[in-house]
Amino acid sequence: MSRRSGWLNEEVFMELTFYTDYALRVLIYAGLCRGRLCLISEIAEHYGISRNHLTKVVHGLARGGFVQTHRGKSGGLALARSPREISLGAVVRHMEGPFRPVECFRTGNLCVVTGPCSLPKILEDAFRAFIDVLNAHTLADLLHHRGQLAKRLFLPSSSRRTEMA
Repeated sequence: MSRRSGWLNEEVFMELTFYTDYALRVLIYAGLCRGRLCLISEIAEHYGISRNHLTKVVHGLARGGFVQTHRGKSGGLALARSPREISLGAVVRHMEGPFRPVECFRTGNLCVVTGPCSLPKILEDAFRAFIDVLNAHTLADLLHHRGQLAKRLFLPSSSRRTEMA
């Protein structure tokens, strides 16, 4: 068994929220639809995700400058920048907010071992390593197999271009 497949069967120590998971999916979808606006309702349908959830996600992505939204009858959303300019680390940091996994990171910390405890430094190092890996990748990396992605999402063949955006 490979290390990777074994790892996938273990419990994950750090889990992204659905909010961030859906944000990454929206960016993938918008990246596949380069050249046209896409609708929240079509993204929701293709992924099988609640339209209401995606509305909140898209609002967060727009606040972070990752997508542009256009209101009105011919409105929709599109990437605000090239996929090569959208860092996965930046998306995760924006969508997840501050990293506070244990009490000593939170306001009003009452943990009695704060100070001599090594846990905060270890967790901070782990989070920094996690973000460093994500910072090394962009949305363009997620779109590498755009034809296969578009096929899985049942997108029109025009979205299945093989060139990188």
